[in-house]
Amino acid sequence: MSRRRSLGPKKKLALLVGAATVAGGGAFVMATTSNASPPAATTRSAANSTVCQGLATALGNNERFIADQRANPDAQSQARIANREAVVAQIKVQQEASGCAVGESAQGSQPAQPEQPAPSQPAAGGQEGQAGQDGQTGQDGQAGGGAAAGEQVCNGSTVTLSGEAGAPAASSNQFPAGTKLKVTNLDNNKSTTVEVTSVSGSCVLLNNAAFEQVREPGKFLIRRAVIEKVG
Repeated sequence: MSRRRSLGPKKKLALLVGAATVAGGGAFVMATTSNASPPAATTRSAANSTVCQGLATALGNNERFIADQRANPDAQSQARIANREAVVAQIKVQQEASGCAVGESAQGSQPAQPEQPAPSQPAAGGQEGQAGQDGQTGQDGQAGGGAAAGEQVCNGSTVTLSGEAGAPAASSNQFPAGTKLKVTNLDNNKSTTVEVTSVSGSCVLLNNAAFEQVREPGKFLIRRAVIEKVG
């Protein structure tokens, strides 16, 4: 007849403590694993991201325009600067959302153009030979402002967005308000025809609505563009 061994109270207590210790250690490992910090997101720059390069170019163009307005102010400079500062803030929000370095700025590929007075300024000495300028000054001698309808302009320029809202439109430092420009993205063969409504620091900047009509998904810069003056 077999005899069963029974554990004494002390041995039972020791086994229970050991089991609790093992369970507690497992729970600690699981908690430590679950609370581990996720890997930090990598911040991209204009050097390795087309999206970031487009946003940096847009930011640089707007900052250059603000600097020009402060260096050569007129009666409307304060309002223009306030508007562009709001645009700069929005571009920085887009940089953060896109994982780009916030505040990274770059200038467009087009060379700096001669300064021009505000479009609202009255003509100082007449506009002989400048048909269709509507009293705009500072256009004489500028290749863009004097271009004939249908002529290709801004050769070699990249195109980016100004960050401004509203109906499709453009801003320019070469063409007066009212000029109509056709912008074609050669990478997807999409085109848009827009009217220049304000001054910028580049040959042509498209506002958000106009840029959406010709952009490639996820890109904020058009490297291969054809720009034509059509009216």
